[in-house]
Amino acid sequence: MEGLLIHAVLKELAPELPVPNLGLAFPDEGTAALLLKGRGGRIFNLVLRYRPPSPSLVLEEGTLLGEPKTPFQRQLLSRVKGPLLEAQQLKLDRVVFLRFAGEKGFVDTPPSVLAFEATGRNANLLLLDEGGTILGVDRVITKEVNRYRELRPGLPYTPPPPYAKLDPRTLKEEELRVLLGKPLKEIVRFVDGVGLELMRELARRAGLTPETPLDEEGVGRVYRALKGLVEDPSLRTTLSEELRKRWAEEEKEALRRPLLEALEREKRTLLARLADYQKALERLEEAARLRAMADLLLARLKEVPRGADRVVLPGFDGAPVEIPLDPALSPQENAKRLYERTRRLEELSERALDLIPKTEARVKALEEEMARLQGADLEELLALAKRPKEARETRVGLRYTSPSGFAVLVGRNAKENDLLTRLAHSEDLWFHAQGVPGSHVILKAEGKNPPLEDLLFAARLAAYHSKARGEAQVPVDYTRKKHVWRPRKAALGQVLYTGAKTLFVEGTLPKPEEAG
Repeated sequence: MEGLLIHAVLKELAPELPVPNLGLAFPDEGTAALLLKGRGGRIFNLVLRYRPPSPSLVLEEGTLLGEPKTPFQRQLLSRVKGPLLEAQQLKLDRVVFLRFAGEKGFVDTPPSVLAFEATGRNANLLLLDEGGTILGVDRVITKEVNRYRELRPGLPYTPPPPYAKLDPRTLKEEELRVLLGKPLKEIVRFVDGVGLELMRELARRAGLTPETPLDEEGVGRVYRALKGLVEDPSLRTTLSEELRKRWAEEEKEALRRPLLEALEREKRTLLARLADYQKALERLEEAARLRAMADLLLARLKEVPRGADRVVLPGFDGAPVEIPLDPALSPQENAKRLYERTRRLEELSERALDLIPKTEARVKALEEEMARLQGADLEELLALAKRPKEARETRVGLRYTSPSGFAVLVGRNAKENDLLTRLAHSEDLWFHAQGVPGSHVILKAEGKNPPLEDLLFAARLAAYHSKARGEAQVPVDYTRKKHVWRPRKAALGQVLYTGAKTLFVEGTLPKPEEAG
């Protein structure tokens, strides 16, 4: 949920504060609904959906029902008492603090604070005391998961890392000049509270497209539209026919470009291989020359002085032939070395003869695919773009999905272990059972810090796909892929690594089951 949309919800709630709190309901394990009694006796709910990947904060009329379903929800029911005094947003970030007065009774309930982090895959809900100490948390975050901050009971609450963006409520038009020459979609990097959805709404209101490079006039239109968005950030879908066409064309081009670039990269790689194969064929003449030298050496061993670095011998046709030698080797060993070089060149040539037609066919197929993409419609391009990157490439290894939705890849043999590790992003997480043969496991984090449940999921896969399968306590090391390397001359799948941490898990297959 984007910051300006949260701001709009809190702006609508503000006139009611302080507002009587009639209690909490829990429709599911990731939702808490606060029942409030507004002015004039109106009953409504402030609904917090706090589980990844799509958290939200909304006001809904009527009454929601549901008993607590988790220990944390039971804690909320017992501790969140008294009127809602304040609903405060951290800047225009996706973090909201809800402050409650507490309640007098046979046993007093002290004031409390709910900290709602609507931050996509890192979404969370925490219960704090007045001083900011964490009393309870839906998803515990440890230092192993996030070096910047821990979220667990007993620690002081630390909000997400600060950042510096322009506040759309107070910015001046000249501050938006940072966007000159950049596409409108870049506004999400510079303006607080605006994400992809609101960026598209902003483009609609300004009569531009997300890909439009902004000039002076465009910056002015964006500024005026942004001020209107602050007052009313509600999303609409109506576009003029002309703007709809422009959006469609630019969206098609934006989708088509990375697909074509990927095909072009593969084509360049294949053409380079073809050039290597052609060179291998051309070296067949060299192989024949080396074999003739080796035959001549064996035929005239007695005429070859020991320790010489070259020798000139009469060839089988009578013409003199100069043969370079390794002085440290005997004539027989020099001949053997020449035969080995000959065999390698002939093997490369045979392989090239086999691979050239296959590679040429693949290049032709790529060119046909590129031509098809040039004429593809928006629907087809969207379908191609939505396919996971791994699905567009040759499938390597088993595929799983972690509890938070991260892809997890598992090698099934030494070759797949080597490929998975080499092809992984430098900031992906690499797992391996400690001290025993097993699979390389890649958690596709790409620099993110997955929650502990995802780390344990990947670690259990590494334990299960190892010689320690079935054991109760299996140590599994994990580190960023950039800290893993294959030593020179090491066999496929053999690596060294540094900076590892260790998890102890069961050597059993985790749930959910394999995704594909």
